[in-house]
Amino acid sequence: MRLTRRRVLGTGSAALAATMFGKRAVAAAEFDFKLGVNTPETHPLTIRLTEAAKAVGAQSSGRVNITVFANSQLGGDPEMLSQVRAGGIELLAAPSMTLSTLVPLSGLPSIGFAFQSYDQVWAAMDGGVGDLVREAITKTGVVPLKKVWDNGFRQITSSSSRQLNSVDDLKGFKIRVPVTALLTSLFSGLGALPSSISYSELYSALQTHIVEGQENPLAQVSTGKLYEVQKFCALSNHCWSGYWILGNRRAMAGLPPDLLELINAAFDAAAVKERTDLVEMDRSLQAELTEKGMTFNKPDPVQFRAALVKAGFYTQWQKTYGADAWAALEKYTGKLT
Repeated sequence: MRLTRRRVLGTGSAALAATMFGKRAVAAAEFDFKLGVNTPETHPLTIRLTEAAKAVGAQSSGRVNITVFANSQLGGDPEMLSQVRAGGIELLAAPSMTLSTLVPLSGLPSIGFAFQSYDQVWAAMDGGVGDLVREAITKTGVVPLKKVWDNGFRQITSSSSRQLNSVDDLKGFKIRVPVTALLTSLFSGLGALPSSISYSELYSALQTHIVEGQENPLAQVSTGKLYEVQKFCALSNHCWSGYWILGNRRAMAGLPPDLLELINAAFDAAAVKERTDLVEMDRSLQAELTEKGMTFNKPDPVQFRAALVKAGFYTQWQKTYGADAWAALEKYTGKLT
């Protein structure tokens, strides 16, 4: 079914209603879990998370209540990551970029200009690369669900003062990146001036010109209303990123096996739907954002890749991740160095 903007917004309202219903059901629940996410109620990620939470409640006959807190209500991504480790919240949809501050290997699939298509992405993430990342995550005191969710290929937006067509246009460009070494390294290698700012503070940073631009998938440019403070969008597809659903180890260990299996099945099924949603939404977003005043261009990725090779970006990260992990990635992407 086509995911139109109207359908997204309508489903978002339903998702919010489901979340509110979940709050009323807390008293009857045997297990009451909070799930934090940074995306707004209208984003496909939030919509499908809430759908999965509702399914868990229904299929468990009310034994498990999962309340989805969207739009960074429980704090910025770094704060929520700390909370899920400590047990302050039981579940978190963690952006892979933020997760890489705790689990460096989770940044491996986001190496600059590595994946050229979603076919490559899902083959890797449902295969050997996903297995490596999950194993690394389990060593940090949190429990990852099996399926990774889509955040999309990332694009670069900028204010009215600068349109980005080439590597030279990035020289000295003040750009917001997530709190992660990987994207800081990538944009430093391209000559830009990256600043690590939480997503919850991004709009304000752009509005007050603390930074000139940012990089995110189009879905977040739209749902975060970044088009109000950005004029240009370079369709760079410079890297892919996802979301991992993480559970607090103690909370997950306290679930009976049947309920744990139910949660895994519901969220993994919703992940597959969300992947399709995001692709469908992305197809229509360029036209919608153009109507809202954004101007699009598509830079040649070859020049950016060459600049990163020259800057030693790939060599640096191959050493960081190790030969085995790098070989696992190149199995799906082809040679990067």
